[in-house]
Formats: sequence, structure tokens, C-alpha cells
Amino acid sequence: MSEIPVDDPRSGAAPDGIPEARVGDSARAAVMAESASGPSEPSPNGCPPVPSVTAALPVVAVRELDWRAVGEAANASAVRTRMRVAVERMETLLDRAGGPGLLFDIDRAHASDQAIRVSEMDEASPLWIIGDLHGDLLALEAALMQIRLHAATESRAPRVIFLGDFIDDEGFGLEVLVRIFELIVEAPAQVCVIAGNHDEALSYDGARFGSSVSPSDFADFLNANLAHEWIARVGKLALRLTAHAPRALFFPDGLLVAHGGFPLVDLHAGLEKSGNWNDPACLSDFVWARMHPKARRKMPNRFSHGSQFGYEDFADFCALSARMGRPVTHLVRGHDHVEERYAIYPAYRTHPVLTTVALSRRLNRERFGPYERAPTLARVVTWTLPQVYQLYPPSDLIHAVFPAPDVDGAGTGASADAPE
Repeated sequence: MSEIPVDDPRSGAAPDGIPEARVGDSARAAVMAESASGPSEPSPNGCPPVPSVTAALPVVAVRELDWRAVGEAANASAVRTRMRVAVERMETLLDRAGGPGLLFDIDRAHASDQAIRVSEMDEASPLWIIGDLHGDLLALEAALMQIRLHAATESRAPRVIFLGDFIDDEGFGLEVLVRIFELIVEAPAQVCVIAGNHDEALSYDGARFGSSVSPSDFADFLNANLAHEWIARVGKLALRLTAHAPRALFFPDGLLVAHGGFPLVDLHAGLEKSGNWNDPACLSDFVWARMHPKARRKMPNRFSHGSQFGYEDFADFCALSARMGRPVTHLVRGHDHVEERYAIYPAYRTHPVLTTVALSRRLNRERFGPYERAPTLARVVTWTLPQVYQLYPPSDLIHAVFPAPDVDGAGTGASADAPE
């Protein structure tokens, strides 16, 4: 995919890096016109046909954010000073009769529906997707800054979908969760949280926290701070939020949004017969399935969470979903920590897939590549893959927030300076 810097005239961006609204509207109109003229998916169960997905839009390179302000916002100590207020407000919201009223909750078929069929696109309200954070407070604040700058040119407040995996990997998991709570309580109907595998793996048995994945340093951090009331309550709130969170969103233009993937081939016959998108095995695949860059097919592995899918597997699922009245033509996901922090593989050209993660540093479990990374977020555009925005924090800012590991490979602990 080609890259357009924000100060390039082709991007339609203002000098301060704020993309102009009319450019987004023009691009959207062009995409929809191209889609309308192309072949369409068959009409299932009387549903209107879904146009084929067009080519992905150019990546927008963002280098000119107010990085000083981003750095000030990514202050872990300042976030912790607000922890009690955020926790109390979030608990009140989750205790509310009728549910918390988060983005797309209104579209749930029933209270426990976690494979939500979204009723309308609402193109007048910008919709952004932020992938895996793993405690990356810097990437979170940079993404929020970019969204706010873009919103300054638009008449409607932006909406945000988080793809989960807020914790682990020795980042600031506590502080990222507190920030997510703050965002939710300020505007519940504008924030959707999709469960990631690290979020789903976290558990609490009434005495201690645990996790079924590795790394699981956030559970260790919580257990080391069980005597700290507000830290423990953050962990318990994270579990409540994950229990409420959807595992998948189906949009009217054929977009599927999930952390990992989709129900794999061995579930298709049973799913088509039952029509139960909330079958536990299906929900698990939305969260845990991994993508192979170029394989045609992969055999599901039900003995672990390590199953992968190939491009023909996704095509089979798209055909199944169309027969079941939920046409899927393209997918946005996180889960796989690709080096460029986004990936669109050519093998999936018929049914394209965007992987996007918001990580500004190399994780300790990533063996190769530079320490400084350019996190991404994506803006939803109908009938095509969402447009990727790649953020370039200054190197010194990345190192100030996340000091590079020493020669022995020891990294900074998750919320290491929090009280124990």
C-alpha cells in the first residue's frame, strides 16, 4: 500500500496535519461509486446485495502531532492520581439498570449477544479502530490526539472501537485500563471495546488473579498489589468489561471487526444449522484465531488456541455468512504484532483483511526489528478497508516512556513504579 504523508497535497491535509473533511467525503464517494459499478455478492435471504470491496486507500503518515502534549498525557503517575474517580464512575456505569449503553449495545439481539449485527453505518459519525495496546500508554494518547485533530474538521463526535489486548507485555496495563474507563464514562455511546485474547485470559478466583496466556505479567502485577484496593478494583473491572464486551461486529457494508478472526471451517456446518453466532466455540475463534499471510487453508486445532486461517478459509466463511444473512466481504483485526504495525496481505485480495496494532515499541517477545515502532489506527470508510493512519512518535519520546531493555533483555515492568 502506498503512503501519503500528512503534509503531501495528495492527502488533502491541512498544514497542521488535520485531514480536511471534504477530502474524506470525496474519497468515500469515489470508493462507493467504484463499488457500485463492480460485481456484487449474491443477495442472501432477501438482503440487498453487498458490493465487492475496492482497493485499499493510501496510508496516511502522521509525523506532526503535538508530541509534547502527547508525552504529557502519557504520564503514568498523573493517570494513577485519577484512578479512584475513574474506577468509581466505571463501577457505577456497569451497575446501571439496563446495562452501560456502550457503542453498538443497542444493536444486540439480546442482552448477552456478543456477535453483534450492526444495524447501520451512520457515516455522519466518524468511526475509528485502535488495535492491540498491551499497556502502550504513549500509542493510546497519540491515537486519541490524532482522532481529536481529525474531529476538529467534522460536525459529529468521533466513535472508537478498541480491538482489546489492553494488558501484558510489561507496559502500563493499569494506566491504559484507567484511560479506557475514563473514555467510556465520559461518552459510553461513543466507545466500543472488543475483547482480546489477553483480556479474555485474565481471571480471578476470589483470592488471586490468574491468566491462561503468556506473557501474563499483568496478573502478576495485580497479585503483587492485592492490598491496594484501587489497583485490585481495576483488575476486577477489567474482568467485568471483558464479560460484557462483544467478540465480533458485523457491519452492513460487509465489514467484520474482531480481535482475531472468525469461526473456522470445522464449525461451519453446525453454525449454519443452528444459526447461533454466540456458540462458545464461534466466540472463541473471533478472539483467538490467527491469520497466515499466504496459506490457502489451515487445519483448525481445537486442542489449543493456536489455530490459524488462510485466505480460502476466509472466503469460505464469507460465503457461509452470506447464506446466513450476514454478508462479510472484508475483515479488520489485531492480534498479530506485525513489524510495520499494520498488514494487508496480497493473498487475501478477493476478501481483504487489515491487521492493525497500536504499539510504539518492540515487545520483549518480538525478536527482530527496530525498538522504535510506528503505531497505527484506522478510520472506517464504507465499502473498502478502513484507511490506515500510521503515527511516528519521536525516538526520544518512545525511549522516555519505554526505556529500551538492557543487554540481558530485562524490560520495564508493568506499572513498575505503582505502589505494592
